[in-house]
Amino acid sequence: MHKEDDEIKLEEHLRKMHNKGVNLYLEDRPASPEEIARKFFVSEDAVYMPDFVTDTDGKLREVRYDKVKYR
Repeated sequence: MHKEDDEIKLEEHLRKMHNKGVNLYLEDRPASPEEIARKFFVSEDAVYMPDFVTDTDGKLREVRYDKVKYR
């Protein structure tokens, strides 16, 4: 089974951020770039929305993906 191009691109993007010290979370728990990318593209009844958390200097510190359900 091959990963879709968009999933691979998201995983690579998240990995770059993580390697720069940005903490990644999925539904309020630490998660890997692979886990987030997989969940982001698999869910059919909901979407995962990123929330970008910065420090007081505006530097990105966390990206939190939370599930947003459709009606």
